[in-house]
Amino acid sequence: MESLRSYQDLKVWQRAIELARVCHELSHRIPSTRASSLGGQLQRAALSVPANIAEGAGRRSRADFLRHLSIANGSLRETETHLILADRLRLVPADEISAALALASETGRLLAGLVRSLRASSRRDPSGRA
Repeated sequence: MESLRSYQDLKVWQRAIELARVCHELSHRIPSTRASSLGGQLQRAALSVPANIAEGAGRRSRADFLRHLSIANGSLRETETHLILADRLRLVPADEISAALALASETGRLLAGLVRSLRASSRRDPSGRA
């Protein structure tokens, strides 16, 4: 992580920002009678993923970063749940939901990889500094 200049350099943050953009656009396609609940929740959950990655990267300790990545992972699962519900309610075309879920899955894999990497470096350097 020494070469990291900004959280924006993290591939997981880049994918999470793209997921947030896609979910924001999808939320506006949910019929207005449902948009105030599911659409808004989808937007908030999806935005929480890159926001927590960024906040964690800005913290001084690896432990804080890992805690924020855990929160980001929870928000990612919440985002997936909202997308699945939108699909089951047939509020958005299935192909658009599938594409968003694929992006969420990729984000999850990258997030898990970053967590593994940080934990491995923590075992090598027990000081807890990132």
